[in-house]
Amino acid sequence: MKLFDVYPVNNIVIDKALGANVWDDQGTEYLDMYGGHAVISIGHTHPHYVKRLTDQLHKIGFYSNSIKMPLQEQLAALLGKISGKEDYQLFLCNSGAEANENALKLASFHNGKKKVIAFRKSFHGRTSLAVAATDNPKIVAPVNETDNIVFLPWEDIAALEQAFKDHEVSSVIIEGIQGVGGIRVASEAFLQKIRSLCDAHNAVFIADSVQCGYGRSGKFFSHDYAGVNADIYTMAKGMGNGFPIGGIIISPKIAPSYGMLGTTFGGNHLACAAALAVLEVIESENLLQNAANIGEYLIAELKQFQQVLEVRGRGLMIGIELPEELAHVRKNLLGDHKIFTGEAKPNVIRLLPSLALTKANADQFLEAFRKEVK
Repeated sequence: MKLFDVYPVNNIVIDKALGANVWDDQGTEYLDMYGGHAVISIGHTHPHYVKRLTDQLHKIGFYSNSIKMPLQEQLAALLGKISGKEDYQLFLCNSGAEANENALKLASFHNGKKKVIAFRKSFHGRTSLAVAATDNPKIVAPVNETDNIVFLPWEDIAALEQAFKDHEVSSVIIEGIQGVGGIRVASEAFLQKIRSLCDAHNAVFIADSVQCGYGRSGKFFSHDYAGVNADIYTMAKGMGNGFPIGGIIISPKIAPSYGMLGTTFGGNHLACAAALAVLEVIESENLLQNAANIGEYLIAELKQFQQVLEVRGRGLMIGIELPEELAHVRKNLLGDHKIFTGEAKPNVIRLLPSLALTKANADQFLEAFRKEVK
């Protein structure tokens, strides 16, 4: 049997990792400025994380949600404390797409309405409703197509107000910082307008925090910069530092009922141990502040390069837009300087490193970047 060939891959085999570095099977060291799509939040193979998972595996790795799991309650309590959303409710699942799928469905259960407002260049996942709300026709199969999604221009308040007049809106889903869309930051005014319109029309504000959440922006949720609360926050990537786990936290105004949502693997013992380890390290090592500080340093330094068209982002979610003649830079960073980065087409380099990135790591990247653009 062969693998189903849907991923373009670099011809590199990574078999060891520590902190912000990875090594291939030839012993070559790389700087990881991408964290496997923003997944590595506390650094590769962090000792506390490894111990937490190992200890749990020696006890029990899995049982279904048909029994009481104190680890889930511990996770909810710590997540509420660190995120500042202590009065919210937690539902655990397995991925970002599943989190968004459940959020959209829960909103519709709550208010009985169908229309969803999403935005151009959005990415919310690849499952049925999440992909329908994703602005990329190439990954939307005919079976996913629905008239229930209304796509609006990014940051267009007039279009947003008109959409609420034209439709019975169930929910608005928005990334606080668009990832695949090119690291585009939602303004505080725009998020505040979404909040006020949702309040006025009994709609649910869904903050897609799968990539831009969990401390990546320097605050726990990037939407927090706007000073308003969403009704549902969706989470995944950085939540488990590589262990598959996702979740949604839900406003107290949305009531649960038995059977409303469900999952087989979501919130299992190992997943909760991984997620608890991540939050414990974020808290003990003050990683939100580190992400803010190192991110601010990187953004300021990158803005000094005259060859760069624009630097966007917050914290350690950074997009570097380059002119077409520098489209080769990302490839050269990997091939010549052994630095992993991401991209958003056509010519945006995405930086999504561990929240524990050091200034020395940042300087290593900046020196390589300087050589390439000059």
